[in-house]
Amino acid sequence: MTTITPAPSTTDVETRGFAVSSLVLGIVSFVAGFTFVVPVAGLVLGILALRREPSARTMAIWGVVLNAVLLAGVVIATLAFLAFGLLLLPFAPLAFV
Repeated sequence: MTTITPAPSTTDVETRGFAVSSLVLGIVSFVAGFTFVVPVAGLVLGILALRREPSARTMAIWGVVLNAVLLAGVVIATLAFLAFGLLLLPFAPLAFV
């Protein structure tokens, strides 16, 4: 006797797309250089993955952590460069002498 198993429905299939995307964007932005847009996108995808994909919670947490750290680094580096530039502003006329 042959039994027929039904095909899995779309609700049975576990998706991990948001979590994987968040983790990959965190790793890529860490390796390829500091940007602002890529960590923001990875952070949003990681937060969405935490809410929608409970089976991929570990990957989503790592993606959120990586992207948040890189985003904080970009903000701190930008503020440091602006402060350094403002400190050197009084000496700008000396460059043209």
